[in-house]
Amino acid sequence: MNKVTISIFILLSLPVFGASKKYFEDGVHYRTVFGSCPSKAVGRLTLTLIKEFEKNNSLLDIKKKIVKDGLEEKYYLSSYKVNYNPLKKMLKFNYECPKALMKVQIYKKDGEEFYTAILVENGKLFDPTYEVLLRSEDKIIGELPHMAVPASLINSNIHLKITSLLNGLKEGFLGQVSEVIVNENQELTIIMSIGRKPSSAFLGKDLWDEKVTKLEEIITYMTEKKTIPAIINLTNSKKIVVKFSDKI
Repeated sequence: MNKVTISIFILLSLPVFGASKKYFEDGVHYRTVFGSCPSKAVGRLTLTLIKEFEKNNSLLDIKKKIVKDGLEEKYYLSSYKVNYNPLKKMLKFNYECPKALMKVQIYKKDGEEFYTAILVENGKLFDPTYEVLLRSEDKIIGELPHMAVPASLINSNIHLKITSLLNGLKEGFLGQVSEVIVNENQELTIIMSIGRKPSSAFLGKDLWDEKVTKLEEIITYMTEKKTIPAIINLTNSKKIVVKFSDKI
């Protein structure tokens, strides 16, 4: 399985294929399994690779082209497999792409927006076009939560730490997260939407995994009690302060 760092994709126009289809060209059959990938992009990639294969009937030529042209990066792949059955003259392409987790605003020290990206489940930052492609095929439903992080921290790979944190959340709890903010001091704030009302959790700059576990417990308990915690201060993990708000 090939893990890759992906950043830029050029929008291509191609009819949307299904999740798994069979095509025929010059006697060579081929089947594409798109996985979670945008099929417009991956469909064009498949056609490109078939043309390369037909030159010498070589899987090695496909691999060389993928590496030489940086096709993993261009087409948002997190993994791919290509198999050929010479008896059936069947090429099979299996692709997988990562799930989009958050919209990211990377800002300068003065607070001005520097650039935007999409944070995905393997911790990579993709061009916003990735979201556009997935939404065009209904592979993203609803709003993505937002994250704000200073540009000065991007090289510290703090977004990888945030990704690990988000991937560890229970699905129900993750759905309540509306915004994640990291400031210049590397202090983390998570803003949730509970019963359409905001609830802010301050986690400070350390022990995030431990504090998020406690946060999940607090939110679960308060939700069962029909009470919205307006502010949860977890900067000191040994002294949790909760400020209550309205009933749900």
